[in-house]
Amino acid sequence: MRFMMLMIPKGYATAEPDAKPDAKAVAAMMQYNDALQKAGVLLTLDGLHPPSAGTRVSFNAGKANAVDGPFAETKEVLGGYWMIQVKSKQEAVAWASRCPAGDGDVIEVRQVHEVSEFPEDVQEVVARFPEVQRQAGL
Repeated sequence: MRFMMLMIPKGYATAEPDAKPDAKAVAAMMQYNDALQKAGVLLTLDGLHPPSAGTRVSFNAGKANAVDGPFAETKEVLGGYWMIQVKSKQEAVAWASRCPAGDGDVIEVRQVHEVSEFPEDVQEVVARFPEVQRQAGL
């Protein structure tokens, strides 16, 4: 089973566009990432720039509207993610619990949909795009 662990760092919603973590925090996180890799469960990971450096694209009546950050009503934002492959949700939660996160940080653990879970008609639609499936690791 694949799970995405979504890091929601406290205070990241108001971070400046050029905000960077300190070396001590990065060292602890790299040790954690190394443990995930050595256990053979890590598929990919990335950190994200703060929302003040991002753009949100919203949709209404078939039209897209892009707005640059910062965003006034943001409470919780993603700071990064890990994609892991483990045997159960309990194992994914156990890995998330080992993260050297700071006080007030949150990691949301969510299972990734597998194509095989969808109805047959949906699987048929997905099957029409084999290159997308290969690139996505499906």
